[in-house]
Amino acid sequence: HLYALCSATTFVFLSTGPTVSGSLVKGKVGQNITVPCFYTVKRTQDITSMCWGRDSCPVSKCYRTIIWTDGWKVTEQYNSRYMLKGNLPTGDVSLTIVNAEEGDSGIYCCRVEISGWFNDQTSNHKVVIEKARISTASPHIYTSEQTS
Repeated sequence: HLYALCSATTFVFLSTGPTVSGSLVKGKVGQNITVPCFYTVKRTQDITSMCWGRDSCPVSKCYRTIIWTDGWKVTEQYNSRYMLKGNLPTGDVSLTIVNAEEGDSGIYCCRVEISGWFNDQTSNHKVVIEKARISTASPHIYTSEQTS
């Protein structure tokens, strides 16, 4: 029986491709940056806890945790610049980084805890924060860039 469990576990690790997704989010120093993360809520019982952490998602929980929610409200927040501004009970657990700094660049893990072994929904997001370009032109020539 142990062999079957080990091989099933190996299979689960090899087949995590579809459950791991991610995005690239770019922003400039001083901006508020939103890193998207959502999960499906069809009924109240689907509302669940989740965490955001720095670095790629580990096997469980979050590494270098920055925020936790029980699915209804934020329960732990390690820095006031990290916020969940979405509608948590509808599955919008996107992370907002307020007044972004270059040091906020890096990989972020969004882990939604779903009951059962290896069922958690995880996504790794690369955040790149760049210095704002300083224009030396006179103010009336200023142009703004629009990014999608």
